[in-house]
Amino acid sequence: GELTELGFQMSDLPIDPQLAKIIIGSPDFGCSEEILSIVACMSVPQVFMRPRESAKAADEAKAQFVNDEGDHLTLLNAYAAYSAVPLNERKQWCWDNFINDRSMVSADNVRKQLTGIMTKLELPLVSADPRRNGNYDYRSIRMALTAGMFMQVAYKQKQGNYLTVKDNQIVYIHPGSVIDSKPDWVMFEEFALTTKNYIRTVTVTQVDWLVEMAPHYFDLENFPECEAKAELELAYRRQAHSKNRK
Repeated sequence: GELTELGFQMSDLPIDPQLAKIIIGSPDFGCSEEILSIVACMSVPQVFMRPRESAKAADEAKAQFVNDEGDHLTLLNAYAAYSAVPLNERKQWCWDNFINDRSMVSADNVRKQLTGIMTKLELPLVSADPRRNGNYDYRSIRMALTAGMFMQVAYKQKQGNYLTVKDNQIVYIHPGSVIDSKPDWVMFEEFALTTKNYIRTVTVTQVDWLVEMAPHYFDLENFPECEAKAELELAYRRQAHSKNRK
């Protein structure tokens, strides 16, 4: 079959197709600058370091970057703080803040490369922080992430654990995640199969965004019976109701 326009653009980006899709869609949400930073950090080895002998100090250092709605947003805050440090001070800054200097240098290079490709594809570079003072529109950033990560979503069950949507795997949010509020819906970057089925790099999403952005994926006729299905049905009803009112 022929490649769609989206497929052509994605093939130009030398990264995971899911990450490419997030980048290409990000201008629609007004946050392509921030998504580039997040994707760059997701494309390199672990940014935050937590040596066993200095775990408490490492947790305190990470706390200054935490956005409690997600690990992706926390990565963005850390990258933005790193970028504001003069070049000759960055190595020391990373050491002081328990951040992996080599990962950040790599992320910086990846981001430059991705920015160049976006410019070539004539995709607008727009920011969710128009005043450049660190007050991001985090909601728009979470929506942009959802538009690309809707296939990696989990829903909180009544008994408190999470079930991945569609394949119904019981999973737990990794203890290293900044999320501890037990939100109903989360998206995640990866499974970490250790003693438990952990999901890592997790950010809060919303069921209404899922049905709006990916109705083809959340098609209820072919959806397995589970607690999430009832929530999705309600979301589709809300969507129909709001369209009728317009």
